[in-house]
Amino acid sequence: MAFTPKAQAFSAHINAVTLGTGDNSVVIGGENVLPFYTFDAPIENAPKIGIQISDLGLTQLNAPGFQELYAGCSTMAEMAKKAETVEGVSFLCLVFEGADPNGEDKSVDECVAQLKEVAAATTKPLCIMGCKNVEKDAALFAAMADAIAGKNALFLSAKEENYKQVGASVVMAQNHKMGAESAVDINLAKQLNVVIGQLGVDTQSVLMNIGTAAAGYGFEYVSSTLDRVKAAALAQNDTQLQMPIITPVSTETWNTKEAVVSEEDMPEWGSREERGIEMEITTAVACLAGGSDAVVMAHPKAIASVAKMINALM
Repeated sequence: MAFTPKAQAFSAHINAVTLGTGDNSVVIGGENVLPFYTFDAPIENAPKIGIQISDLGLTQLNAPGFQELYAGCSTMAEMAKKAETVEGVSFLCLVFEGADPNGEDKSVDECVAQLKEVAAATTKPLCIMGCKNVEKDAALFAAMADAIAGKNALFLSAKEENYKQVGASVVMAQNHKMGAESAVDINLAKQLNVVIGQLGVDTQSVLMNIGTAAAGYGFEYVSSTLDRVKAAALAQNDTQLQMPIITPVSTETWNTKEAVVSEEDMPEWGSREERGIEMEITTAVACLAGGSDAVVMAHPKAIASVAKMINALM
């Protein structure tokens, strides 16, 4: 007897969230099947890749591939112009780690000036990450949302400690999009989405950052959480978990020992840059296979490889 496959398309959908404006906009999410299950139903919006750019330049990312891509760049705007030409990149992710009060403690005004330069110099949608200090990020995001009003940017991320300030200033005041960041736990993710909705933020303006880890560094917790979130969103029609998922990958992978330890210290491990590229590819692919609708990466070779995989599977 011939085998007749049974399609497993769900009646529920992941929300489709648009970033950017006009012809340069991108749509994240919108699917009603499991990741890459195009044999069950068409997936209109392929997973997207963002490229990370730091306000501190290449202080952390100093491998030859980064040096080659950003050769001659002295400002964040110049780096962004180079970054948006990388094959496979759908949006730019600007990380303002220099604003950290425990680091360089750059002022809000200084960071806003950098953002405005990038916005004027580039065309792709913008995703903005802060310095991981909840108080400073709330102040940064409020000022930045006003500075690039009308750009329909994504601000990553709002946490339990500052979601009220971020939701009010970013989404409700300026109609941007916001990320809801939790710590690799489906219940924490859902609870944050609930309170953001109670604040008055439209759920169609929210993406989830459920947290991540580099492959081999507790990633099984990430994998199981992605599986549970997607199952609840699609199979159980849980509207509080139907926001698209975005996962910052590069911030984790390029800090692992595989990407950091020198070739002199561990010659048997081979090229340090290749190790970092492989770690970034492996983690990004695992996140996408688990249910991430977008990933943030850094190395052009890693981005090209993951983009090729996405295109092959779509």
